[in-house]
Amino acid sequence: MSLNTLKISEARDALRRGDVTSVELTQACLSAIDGAGALNLWSTPTPELAQAQAVAADARIKAGDAPDLCGIPMGVKDIFATKGVATQAGSNILAGFKPEYESTVTQNLWDAGAVMLGKLSMDEFAMGSSNETACGGAAVNPWKVDEFQRAPGGSSGGSAAAVAADLCLGATGTDTGGSIRQPAAFTGITGIKPTYGRCSRWGIVAYASSLDQAGPMTKDVRDAAIMLNAMCSYDPKDSTSADFAVPDFEAALTGDIRGKKIGIPKEYRIDGMPDEIAALWDDGIAMMRDAGAEIVDISLPHTKYALPAYYVIAPAEASSNLARYDGVRFGHRASLAKGEGIDDMYAKTRAEGFGPEVQRRVMIGTYVLSAGFYDAYYNKARKVRALIKRDFDQVFADGIDAILTPATPSSAFALGEMKDADPVKMYLNDVFTVTLNLAGLPGVSVPVGLDKKGLPLGLQLIGRPWEEGALLNQALVLEQAAGFTHKPQKWW
Repeated sequence: MSLNTLKISEARDALRRGDVTSVELTQACLSAIDGAGALNLWSTPTPELAQAQAVAADARIKAGDAPDLCGIPMGVKDIFATKGVATQAGSNILAGFKPEYESTVTQNLWDAGAVMLGKLSMDEFAMGSSNETACGGAAVNPWKVDEFQRAPGGSSGGSAAAVAADLCLGATGTDTGGSIRQPAAFTGITGIKPTYGRCSRWGIVAYASSLDQAGPMTKDVRDAAIMLNAMCSYDPKDSTSADFAVPDFEAALTGDIRGKKIGIPKEYRIDGMPDEIAALWDDGIAMMRDAGAEIVDISLPHTKYALPAYYVIAPAEASSNLARYDGVRFGHRASLAKGEGIDDMYAKTRAEGFGPEVQRRVMIGTYVLSAGFYDAYYNKARKVRALIKRDFDQVFADGIDAILTPATPSSAFALGEMKDADPVKMYLNDVFTVTLNLAGLPGVSVPVGLDKKGLPLGLQLIGRPWEEGALLNQALVLEQAAGFTHKPQKWW
């Protein structure tokens, strides 16, 4: 077995036993990365830094100071500020930007002894569901079952694909409307979006501040629990960070869900749902029932309004957050002709630096926040958001422990398939995931089966707020029942 194919839990135990060193693990990943250029996943590889961190990790392990992630090689989504390492958020407007500070989440990982292999490709400013809006070109899904290359999902597509292709043992992602869970489902890995406020947003390039949340992307549920433990912390630098103790998520993995109530929302059986997705969902329901859970039909009546509400709120917040990119303090600055002034610089810089999808969302956001339309669109969307949250609150108050739904409405689509389509078609990929972000709830995607083409499909479990441990335990039961062990066949 190649060392880069190990899971985090396996590597942790091997490191502690002295069967392997972090230097060996890291080199195995770096060699795999060198041979995977066709996947186009790494925006900024950091091999020298990784090797230095691996040496330091081995010293910590030898000294008996070895947190769970000590010596584990990781990939970092290029939305996390990394001190002295290019941080571009998939956008030309941040070309050349090297932060003087480290994001709280990545600092937590380095404090735990993790090793950074580099920064991973993402949709520009996390706006996309295919990783095709990245300024460095589309990332490629390692799953290839025909002549077509597939999208790895987005916006954390580079992170998902790197984990699936065994280029790293785990990777960070962020989730604003499904950007951890959808690519996890598309690539056959596990991804969890924790409760809003569980992971600090400080040092993460902002898309929509009331929706963004960091989380781990890993090879299985246990690894997600291990990695989430290190990522979470209270952070006074983030006003939305929750001052709650972080429990031991791995210790919650008992594999026992007897007597737990699993809700099945009727509103998620959308018109036109492919038979394969419906059958997968039914299989998941049967798996949970066989494990001793009680299956309960529930209603989340405002679900149908979630997607339009999300695509008002998220662009509105983005238009505000992205106003800082103007060529004055950092990143790209357009060249000016003689006689042109600062207004020309703003306009030219943003036109050159932002891609079409970002421009589209900024314009939508600016429109819905404008004086004549604020109440008609933005305020109405905020009220809908409150109703969506109330739906979930009521269901959990009625005793439901978790909710089981599909993760995506399809398997991974071909690269370019959505390029010339109506943008709304791409937005529909988020139909099962955006509700959680609007309500601030934790959700996890678990690979459960393959479609008829041989591409992975995932199911989503939605948990009670702040109960990620219980949610991961329910995900573990689903993972064990599904027995998903498929890996992409290497073609790159």
